[in-house]
Amino acid sequence: MEKKIIIVGAGLVGSLWAVYMRKAGYKVVIYERRSDIRKAEISAGKSINLALSERGWNSLKAAGIDKEIEKIAIPMSGRIMHSQDGELTYQAYGKEEEAIYSVSRGHLNAIMMNLAEERGNSTIHYNHQCLGADLKNGKITLKDLQTGEVFEDQADVVFAADGAYSAIRYNSMQKVDRFNFSQFYVEDGYKELLLPADKNGNYQIEKNALHIWPRGRFMLIALPNEDGSFTCTLFMPYENHEYAFNDLDSDEKIDQFFKSVFPDFYAMIPNLIENWHQNPLSSMSITRCYPWTIGKFALLGDSAHSTVPFYGQGMNAGFEDCFVMWKLFQKHGEWEKTFDEYQKIRKPDGDALQDLSLDNYYVMRDHVANENFLLQKKIEAKIHKDHPDKWVPLYTQVSFSNIRYSDAYKNGNVQEKIMQEIMKIPNIKEIWDSKEIEEKIISMI
Repeated sequence: MEKKIIIVGAGLVGSLWAVYMRKAGYKVVIYERRSDIRKAEISAGKSINLALSERGWNSLKAAGIDKEIEKIAIPMSGRIMHSQDGELTYQAYGKEEEAIYSVSRGHLNAIMMNLAEERGNSTIHYNHQCLGADLKNGKITLKDLQTGEVFEDQADVVFAADGAYSAIRYNSMQKVDRFNFSQFYVEDGYKELLLPADKNGNYQIEKNALHIWPRGRFMLIALPNEDGSFTCTLFMPYENHEYAFNDLDSDEKIDQFFKSVFPDFYAMIPNLIENWHQNPLSSMSITRCYPWTIGKFALLGDSAHSTVPFYGQGMNAGFEDCFVMWKLFQKHGEWEKTFDEYQKIRKPDGDALQDLSLDNYYVMRDHVANENFLLQKKIEAKIHKDHPDKWVPLYTQVSFSNIRYSDAYKNGNVQEKIMQEIMKIPNIKEIWDSKEIEEKIISMI
């Protein structure tokens, strides 16, 4: 009999894993609760544009599908900060050739589903809700949401790639003795807006950059789309702040808020109020759990370690889960040992990414507008350029390398302590580029 696996969730991670599993010779069956998004109009919405970086590309290359994704990816070589008075500041992400790539979640998901069917030889069943699982025997109970039929399916192994609110984890794993689970909502929500192309179809602001309007306790960001538009996301507290979502309870207040806080953005966006009401206000949470594998089941991506989007690494981490699991399966050739090593390796990295993501929110909404922060990044870039074997900036470790997240987080904390000492030097602004500072940093590493 042909070996069979079941994947719950036809999102980005589930679709990529289907391609890997077909390479291993498995028959792949995917169950997805939603309807086929390829038959709906793909637009902005509850779907912050994604930033594809080295880990994601590495995982796509290993599956042999990176060339298809390159067609829809827009390089962003740095961030452009917009101050309240309209002044622009540019900060490169890394070296000249290093960039992260903006991709539309909906468009990417549609391509990944096509690849799962074509390259993964997978069958995707839409409108199927997972009701429960027999973890020991690799069985799941499903409900066809169109006919109401409830039935079971079984496979050699089952992978839950069904997101932060995973039905497999909630209905089955969380009922197992000593299964650890926590969910933490940040105080802020997000709302998407669409900044259209100008009347000639051109980008209104620099195409190859991630734009940030940092405002201390909140921020607006914009990532480019293929059609000249930008998907923009406002991150802000729900309450208990001078500016909060719950206080923007009338069209007049919304209009006044943008006019006074984001004046250059306000001047570019037509139909602001209509735009505002088109997309929902959404919350953000971090979920942690362990173990990630029980019996014949394993969690992949957000179902194991959902995070907040401030490092642009959620999708990259999910793709990297697939890459790591694939390498381990090639090493062991059987699932029990693969599962055991997978969760031991990836759990510390999932935790570290969540910490990194929270830390980077403070950087993006506040620090990037700070002169000292920008100077510190300049110093770090110089040391990295002159001593690449001794100093790699944290952002570079996370976005432009395949160093484990847990190692990058530890390295970053050590570097931050060194830089705090350097930034205390009284005349650092005048002497930051000197041999003296360079030697001092090297001696502290």
